[in-house]
Amino acid sequence: MSGILNSIYNNTSFALHLHADAIGALQEQVSTGSRINRASDDPSAAYQVLGLNSQKRSLQNYMDNISEISSILETSTAIIQTMASAISQTRVSMNQILSGTYDETGRQRLAEQINDTLEQMVSLANTQNLGQYIFGGGNTSSAPYAVQRTSGEITSVTYQGSSQQRNIEVAPGVQSSAYYAGEDVFCSDNRDTPEFLGDTGAAAGSGTSSVKGNIWLTVTYDGSHYNLSIDDGATTVDVGDASDPSNVAVTNSSGQVLYVDATNINSTGVNMVSVPGTCDIFNTLITVRDLLKNERGLSDAQLSQFRSGLSDSLDETYNLLVEKETSIGSKIGFIDNLKNSLENIKNNTEDEATILQEADIAQLAIDITRRETLYQMSLAVAGRLMSMSLLDFIQ
Repeated sequence: MSGILNSIYNNTSFALHLHADAIGALQEQVSTGSRINRASDDPSAAYQVLGLNSQKRSLQNYMDNISEISSILETSTAIIQTMASAISQTRVSMNQILSGTYDETGRQRLAEQINDTLEQMVSLANTQNLGQYIFGGGNTSSAPYAVQRTSGEITSVTYQGSSQQRNIEVAPGVQSSAYYAGEDVFCSDNRDTPEFLGDTGAAAGSGTSSVKGNIWLTVTYDGSHYNLSIDDGATTVDVGDASDPSNVAVTNSSGQVLYVDATNINSTGVNMVSVPGTCDIFNTLITVRDLLKNERGLSDAQLSQFRSGLSDSLDETYNLLVEKETSIGSKIGFIDNLKNSLENIKNNTEDEATILQEADIAQLAIDITRRETLYQMSLAVAGRLMSMSLLDFIQ
């Protein structure tokens, strides 16, 4: 008798405990809205949810990188547009000079305006975004452009940033350039044969020159031979000492070389040497400004020829900026499309995780009602069983 009652009690308590646990689990799912609140609820689905959540976080990191790149590229585009506009205005002014619109006073005033433009250009090229220089390439910690001044005016601008672009990963296995190397943006790199403007008879030699943009070749005569210099006489080369007069290497104090064919030189004077495909906006503006301020004793015909050559150099730099603006604009379009794609993938990942984890409230309501009914029935049966006495067995 005692053993039977004890067995009934244990079985009844166990059954009620199972019903209570089941109801508690269902009520937890209703309150949280989640079918999986711990890994033990559904180990297989929980493993899938953890993987999907990890993928979602990874995608969010890539999207954050894309947002950073977009901000940098948009800033770069705005700067290049400003520079292109300034170069365009300088081109217009040069054309007005060629047409005789400006007198001497007007040319001096224009030289001051170009000097202000040059200062602005250097400042823009050294722009920072969140403390990083955007045109320094891989070196974003220091200003990419350094200047040298004489009497307060910029006389040379030198790039000291990295020659490599800095890339940022924007998707698995996909990198995109964010910080451009300034020398790739503001300087052409498609060297052509140097063009000699002037009437000294100097011409391009057969060697590959390393000078860039526009430089001045000064031809002097010492009574026996012609002497050549590309740094206003700081260093000179005696043509009479050259082993091959048709290919004289004229070097400046910076180590740059201009190869000159001196066989037809017949007079002293100044040549403006332009190297197409190597112009940069800074030194082009310096040359334009200096020629406006100091005409070097050139004749009107020579000045017109040199100014026309500088106008071509301005055209080259303007076209370069427009090309870079278009290239970066295309990159922004690619980045935006990639961001949209990642956003769609992230949303799909979230939906898949939600499907695995989200509870079906309607089904839960049915399950809870069923469990409560069973629980009440179990309590009723338990009540009757626990009220049994010796008389029930005797009868």
